[in-house]
Amino acid sequence: MAEGGPGADRGWRLALARAARDQLSLSVEVTALAMQRHSLAELLELPPQQALIAVLQGPAEGMGLLILTPPVLAAMIEAQTLGKVSSSPLASRKPTRTDAAMVAPTLDAALEGLEQTLEQEADLHWAGGFRYASFLDDPRPLGLLLEDIDYRVLTAELSLGQGARQGMILLALPAEGKGVMPAAQVSGPEAAAQIGQAFAQALAEQVDAARCVLDAVVSRVSLPLARVMALKVGEVITLPRAAIDRICFEGLDGRVLAEGRLGQNRGMRAIRLNSGEVQARKAVGIELALRAEPLRQTG
Repeated sequence: MAEGGPGADRGWRLALARAARDQLSLSVEVTALAMQRHSLAELLELPPQQALIAVLQGPAEGMGLLILTPPVLAAMIEAQTLGKVSSSPLASRKPTRTDAAMVAPTLDAALEGLEQTLEQEADLHWAGGFRYASFLDDPRPLGLLLEDIDYRVLTAELSLGQGARQGMILLALPAEGKGVMPAAQVSGPEAAAQIGQAFAQALAEQVDAARCVLDAVVSRVSLPLARVMALKVGEVITLPRAAIDRICFEGLDGRVLAEGRLGQNRGMRAIRLNSGEVQARKAVGIELALRAEPLRQTG
């Protein structure tokens, strides 16, 4: 019998299928699932060639892995880019940072789904609280990155896109667990303390995930409504006092929050904030990467 309770086995099956359905509109069937215990040395031998290795961060600074074999990664990318899973042979390539960014929301949804199914299960202690942190395309740094402890490894064999592709996904987490026990497993003051801790953590996660929209304003120009209605394609509007070293960040209420210089970061438009110009700014020299689209004219 595989180590661990039926909670993690059943929960991971459901979580994978639901995350793929909800995030990618992709049908996923877990055709086989096994749970084993491995040392760090044994874990380092598991990632196949050209697999995407997602590094997970969890409770008490614990770290784990989600390993996607090339067919699984290809199916998830195809579902987003083509709208369907292809059955054509896979091209031999290493996963990229773009691949990781595209699959990260689905991986987090699966991990969250696993956590929810284990709310009243003892397996929550080791399988709950982990989320995507970064990715690797080479397993060699893992020996320095991970703790030298035992890991529970869930190996799921998947059929994706009605059988168009088959592959594996491996979830490896610290075997002894670093999270809280579910409330059903404890009682009295200990249960109350854990419930309070779980609530505080959930609230912090919600606040951290809240979106903050800022407009980067190069310049402002005022025009009569009749002039605006008469604008034509290709017409040039002069922006007075526009300068790439004087870009203002404004909130939804129009207040200026920061100023900076226009530049780029990893191929994307970015603003490097200036120091000492706006009191609302809390740090100096922070780079904010903007979406790769033209800066919006306001006025």
